[in-house]
Amino acid sequence: MTERWDQDVRVRDPWFIKGELALSCNCDVFCPCVLSLGRHAPTEGYCQTWAGVRIDEGRFGDVDLSGVKFGFMADIPGRLGRGNWTMALFVDDAASAQVVKALTWIMSGRAGGSTALLKILAGSFLGVRQVPITYETVGETRIVKIEKIVDGAITPIKGKDAGLVTIRNSEYWIAPDIIVSRADKSRFRLFGRNWNFEGRSAEICRLDWGNQKK
Repeated sequence: MTERWDQDVRVRDPWFIKGELALSCNCDVFCPCVLSLGRHAPTEGYCQTWAGVRIDEGRFGDVDLSGVKFGFMADIPGRLGRGNWTMALFVDDAASAQVVKALTWIMSGRAGGSTALLKILAGSFLGVRQVPITYETVGETRIVKIEKIVDGAITPIKGKDAGLVTIRNSEYWIAPDIIVSRADKSRFRLFGRNWNFEGRSAEICRLDWGNQKK
């Protein structure tokens, strides 16, 4: 199912999402956009990326988002901070129409808060599709599948000791702590795009998004 991005601004609705995100992009090595906050160019001069999200707990007004899985893609022609992003949203087919609409407002930036910058940076939206989505953890690897669109496996990079290589306390818009990862598998096929980012940059983040000041 494809749904038009709603044009209403819903910044008055309180919302929050707690969960996890796994993201894969076309950068050869770890994405420089994370530390430069979009001011440094991606390693190939442009950014192509997809992400899967598992919501552990969430709400948009009266709509319960807990347990929902969704994903998004972004095709960015240059430095992230310069905008002109092309985006699309994918929501699990088990989600209700109210959940789809809530996530559309959130991921278009129209609900304000943590994703508000998307309203400024994203100039083109390719729509919202409801399709089967799975987000699983096998060992330390995140397996993300968006039926007939994304086939991904994201694995953290181990540090010198027992822990994982992690960037902490950053101002990155997705999360302050980012687990540096690599794509064991990363295919995206839709909208005339046929991406394969196997072996390239990836990241895993704990999400704590919302539009209420803490």
